Amino acid sequence: MKLLSTLFFSLALLLAGCSEPKQFVSTDISMVEWGKDFSLTDHNGQPRRLGDFKGKVVILFFGYTQCPDVCPTTLSTLRETMTLLGDDAKRVQVLFATVDPARDTPQLLAQYVPAFHPSFLGLYGDEKAIAAVAKDFKVFYAKQPGSTPGSYSVDHSTGSFAFDAQGKLRLLLRHGETPANVAADLKLLLAGK
Repeated sequence: MKLLSTLFFSLALLLAGCSEPKQFVSTDISMVEWGKDFSLTDHNGQPRRLGDFKGKVVILFFGYTQCPDVCPTTLSTLRETMTLLGDDAKRVQVLFATVDPARDTPQLLAQYVPAFHPSFLGLYGDEKAIAAVAKDFKVFYAKQPGSTPGSYSVDHSTGSFAFDAQGKLRLLLRHGETPANVAADLKLLLAGK
């Protein structure tokens, strides 16, 4: 009888484990009260807000085109993620918001950002607009002087923000996360999790 009870209890635990919802790899920030929208212009000159992408999962990353490491690595990871998503990639929009509007012209963004993936969009605004959006998303950025006035670098936050298809901020994707893990999280968002 004791063996039967143990087996029954083990089976109940196993079934309970099977019914638990899959967890995100990235940090779930669904409960935050910030990062609800933005108002910037894309590299084609079109004004953009988060609502323009309703029905798609949106990834928003803040960076700059002359970034030597974090930005190209992140955009490469997101390109690989799109490949792993297959047909679902059509339901994902990656946005690269510059924190260096003095150098990142629309023309430069139009060359740089789609070079990683043709669907990716670069976003820009004037200093005031960028500062307002960065503040709303709790993004840090600061110019660091270079050897000449135009050769400065910009220290900045390295995470990316993921919104679900209804436009709600859901995840903070860590820099250095694998494309497979990002794709798995995006598939959960696409499934309405």
